[in-house]
Amino acid sequence: MKKTLLVFLLAGFAFMLFGQQTINFTPSSNISAYTYEGIRSGVEKLKMNNYILGQVYKPGLYTVPDDTDFLTLLSLAGGPREDAKLSKIRVVRPSSEGDKVIWVNFKKYLETGDATLIPQLKPGDTIIVSGTIFYAVSRVASFLSDLTVALSMYSIITGF
Repeated sequence: MKKTLLVFLLAGFAFMLFGQQTINFTPSSNISAYTYEGIRSGVEKLKMNNYILGQVYKPGLYTVPDDTDFLTLLSLAGGPREDAKLSKIRVVRPSSEGDKVIWVNFKKYLETGDATLIPQLKPGDTIIVSGTIFYAVSRVASFLSDLTVALSMYSIITGF
């Protein structure tokens, strides 16, 4: 009975330790940067595909009108999470010479209201909102907490 419980505990610990998924994001090259919405109120409308990833409430692919700015897309994604690093948000813009990175200081925009700090989006742009150091520390603390629980259970079962 003890051996079965120990095997089950170790398997659970291994799952916690190695079961963390790393998501590698690679936009598919067969997705068009633009889609045609048709004519509304006598005006032809184009839509563009943009990605927003990281510390936002609803990350993913967004198909938005071609005149959408950074602030609008960030709002559509539910806004930044409380552990988002607002002073260094990346906008990765594909180009024929390679990807170009545009840095956005959203914190400064919130403090000053300077609209020149908010870039207009281009088709295929990817916005990446990183986490703060607090986010990284909390992830490590969570892992250490899980490890401590597993080791405590092992100690109880084996009588150490």
